[in-house]
Amino acid sequence: MERVSGIGTLRERVAAARIAGHSIALVPTMGNLHAGHLALVDAARARAGFVVVSIFVNPLQFGPNEDFGAYPRTLAADLEALTGRGADLVFTPSVAELYPDGTDLATRVHVAGLSEILCGASRPGHFDGVTTVVAKLFHLVAPDLAVFGQKDFQQLALIRRMVRDLSMAVELLGVPTARAADGLALSSRNGYLTEDERARAPALQRILAGTAARVRDGEAPGAAAAVALDALAAEGFEPDYVSVRRQSDLGEPGPEDRALVVLGAARLGRTRLIDNVPFEREPAA
Repeated sequence: MERVSGIGTLRERVAAARIAGHSIALVPTMGNLHAGHLALVDAARARAGFVVVSIFVNPLQFGPNEDFGAYPRTLAADLEALTGRGADLVFTPSVAELYPDGTDLATRVHVAGLSEILCGASRPGHFDGVTTVVAKLFHLVAPDLAVFGQKDFQQLALIRRMVRDLSMAVELLGVPTARAADGLALSSRNGYLTEDERARAPALQRILAGTAARVRDGEAPGAAAAVALDALAAEGFEPDYVSVRRQSDLGEPGPEDRALVVLGAARLGRTRLIDNVPFEREPAA
């Protein structure tokens, strides 16, 4: 495994791998790697001959009152975790390397509609930062395959739409959410939770799963989501949203839509948690 921080060296190593006949997979991360990230690397290794993992805390996707400065940076531990895991190249650029003219970019990638709903309503500009840096990484690495976790369901939907709209030559693979034994979705931000908050945090997944079950049993999505919001508040969360959407495009579901997902976000203390539960329902009679 090799670590590089410069764009020129990255391109040289990827070009050499491609000349050697390897397909290229990219796993974009912001570091502070946990078992969920490593599962993405495993999935990439199973599908490609040369695996690139990027570690970059992207300032464009943090709002002015968010945790960019405090976001956990654990590069030494991340590199140790990746050693022997199947990553061939780890790309660790500085902010100046990716944004040499500063972060006030004249050009950004915006996915209209999907960027403004759900998490986008609470975090204006966040998804523009995500799609811009992912588009930039796709341009630099030119991967055949890019691997993302399904915990960030809206993010993956945005990237799928960007790839389709811009005819990007990359296959996207979504890997199911990695969870702790008690059901809590693994996240770098779980480290912000106090001991008491960590004990209560799995309620988010349980409540979303209950919402999915209610909709499967025939309850209207809006009514089921309202029950979930009350349940989250009763558990000590500050709910942001709970919403049932189509899996395909995150649109509001109609009576005949079967492949649905319930998504939710809520604060527990100073930590904002997100989760989702994809499910299938029978069409209306």
